[in-house]
Amino acid sequence: MRPTRRFLFLQGPHGPFFHRLGALLRSAGAEVWRVGFNRGDEAFWFHPGSYIPYQDSPENWPATCETLMETKGITDLVLYGDVRTIHAQAIGIAKARGITVHVFEEGYLRPWWVSYERGGSNGNSRLMDKSVPEMQAALAELDLHLPDAPAHWGDMRHHVFYGALYHWFVISRPGKYRAYRPHRDITVLKEFRLYLRRLVMMPLTSLRRRIATRAITRGGFPYHLCLMQLSHDASFRAHSPFKSMDEFLESVIEGFAKGAPTHHHLVFKAHPLEDGRTPVRATLNRLIAAHGLRGRVHYLRGGKLAYLMNEARSAVTVNSTAAQQALWRGLPVKAMGTSVYSKPEFVSDQDIADFFADPARPDSRAYRDYRHYLLETSQVAGGFYSARGRRQLLRQVVDMMLSDLDPYDRLATGKPAPRQNLKLVSG
Repeated sequence: MRPTRRFLFLQGPHGPFFHRLGALLRSAGAEVWRVGFNRGDEAFWFHPGSYIPYQDSPENWPATCETLMETKGITDLVLYGDVRTIHAQAIGIAKARGITVHVFEEGYLRPWWVSYERGGSNGNSRLMDKSVPEMQAALAELDLHLPDAPAHWGDMRHHVFYGALYHWFVISRPGKYRAYRPHRDITVLKEFRLYLRRLVMMPLTSLRRRIATRAITRGGFPYHLCLMQLSHDASFRAHSPFKSMDEFLESVIEGFAKGAPTHHHLVFKAHPLEDGRTPVRATLNRLIAAHGLRGRVHYLRGGKLAYLMNEARSAVTVNSTAAQQALWRGLPVKAMGTSVYSKPEFVSDQDIADFFADPARPDSRAYRDYRHYLLETSQVAGGFYSARGRRQLLRQVVDMMLSDLDPYDRLATGKPAPRQNLKLVSG
């Protein structure tokens, strides 16, 4: 008989995904424990006998974590994101003890995929050390058909709802978690208010966005897209050369003013979860005036990228996963931070002003091989927030977690990650 696997869960996506995942792992014969750091964590975990509330100060977390791993005989650590302090500390302890680290993240091929990796994600992913030729070699013996994107579901609405509900639990019923400190720079109360405001304003924001998008796509002028991220996004903070969003905006506006032909426009596309905590509009208005760009720079709140990208000349970002939608369309991409897709075959190394003047196109064939590699390894169809998305994700990811090999090593041995029977389209 194989030894019992013992999983320790830390913080996960807002909502019941980790609860459902833990239940399936139990069904597979594993033991499952969950550490909660606030009432929001506790509210979405429905296995009280396996719940461990952490009520001490953040400074004492590493010692407590090590003790838990020792006393419970933990073999596997499960978490969402790898850079928040409590997770980074736990990962360091787990690796020193030979414990397998399972990291979930939003999909690199968003919006219809989730990332599942071992050891780290984004700038800490194993993808950072893999070249495109290595990926092509691993794919050489596989069928060159790609799974189609799964059916659409309304994850964004669910995401915002669960975010608001989670923060309501944190602020309204702190109870035994009064020592809890959020990993964001703002208070939990303010974050709850921002989530609630965004939920209420969704219909009006959507109407304004559609009007503004139509004006851009029907304007008849060439335009470049700037794919923005949240200022508190883990990838932006941990894997970016910029100390603030203002620095990034200044760099892009200055490069556009210096390099772009004077009849070109620049469209800043906000992250779908942008909630106004960063004064982006005010900063853009100041920079537009300083560089004499009035009438040539536009700002859009959230929404779908497809219509904008179909007409765009290029895309600029720090390390947003949305850039992969641009690469899929063959658009030139300038990524100014560290990202899993920053490969020389398809991301420009030009100076930002030179990029706006004459952006270098990607090697689309190399990018399609890269995308195929991701779909055969770490990208799992589904989502964290809607019931339909969770069902599709859970059908696949539990077997991936229980495998002796991580997704990249499985492919290297000629065994792609287990997949449900998705519709196939020609690659």
